[in-house]
Amino acid sequence: MIMFTASDSLRTAAMDALPGQFGARILEEMDIAYSDGLARDMAPLYERVKSVIPSVEWPFFAPYIKAINELKKEKNAVILAHNYQTPEIFHCIADVVGDSLQLAIEASQAEGDVIVQCGVHFMAETSKLLCPEKTVLMPDMGAGCSLAESITAQDVRALREAYPGVPIVTYVNTSAAVKAESDVCCTSSNAVKIVNGLGKSGAERVLCIPDEYLAQNIAREADVEVIAWKGRCEVHELFTAEELQQYREDDPGLKIIAHPECKPDVLDEADFSGSTSAMIKWVSDNQPERVMMVTECSMSDNIAVENPQVNFVRPCNLCPHMKQITLPKVLEAMVLNRTEITVDAAVADKARAAVERMIELSK
Repeated sequence: MIMFTASDSLRTAAMDALPGQFGARILEEMDIAYSDGLARDMAPLYERVKSVIPSVEWPFFAPYIKAINELKKEKNAVILAHNYQTPEIFHCIADVVGDSLQLAIEASQAEGDVIVQCGVHFMAETSKLLCPEKTVLMPDMGAGCSLAESITAQDVRALREAYPGVPIVTYVNTSAAVKAESDVCCTSSNAVKIVNGLGKSGAERVLCIPDEYLAQNIAREADVEVIAWKGRCEVHELFTAEELQQYREDDPGLKIIAHPECKPDVLDEADFSGSTSAMIKWVSDNQPERVMMVTECSMSDNIAVENPQVNFVRPCNLCPHMKQITLPKVLEAMVLNRTEITVDAAVADKARAAVERMIELSK
């Protein structure tokens, strides 16, 4: 196999540039362009995703998809993509897709030398915590998270002083520094199980940080008192109960499923609530005629590919951070080996322990 190496001039030009500006030049150096031959080679893949990727966009996406998939083999790389990634990433280049818990588990078991994280920054940090010996690449360091930015390690230390002896359960949507100050992490998939597990171990109260609405929703099913922080997901907090009521009035047969980062009264209007992986399973199992996903917009597109008989009503709230990840940026990350994720050794061991405890308690 001939390994592709970018030219020195490209590497120099890209050194201080923003992500995504040199994808086309890399394709040129790799001698990959859209052509009749490339279209024929990639026709089976496009046939699978044509319902969610317009034909006018495919000539732009296809060369990047081919280049990225070739580089994965060369570099022994694995691409992890969150359920909120766009279809051209989710269906065309990802090796593993899932929610935060699934990606954390898969990262801990990844066999490649390189992990490319198609998600937001805290997910890449989590992968590095679980695979410290591997190279973890983040295509755009600007892909942050409103929840992760809502709390600091200093805030957690202050909470521990204010609530001595109360276990701290931290949502994975946080920095490694925050995780390091926590007792155990959780995701929307396993939060209730972990909180109730602490109750069985003798805890009477539990701090659930930083998502206020997730904590309120956990409290409804918890056997212990749940104390919340004031963080919110900027996507899920936009949904309102009144909005869902109007959808039901306009379409009485519509099924509504919602993410637990939404307000409790939004979940009250839903037929089902759960993590993104649970939402996917619900649609697959129930095959509703029409369904509305009360979560990030790309979820509907990604699920629609596997469920062609289901009609998706799309209240399109996009996550601006997830959408920072694009095919040109992924290609640049793989060619230029950027940006490599590092975690301060002073926090890595403690943060890793909180994540590993979550995985163990989820079994």
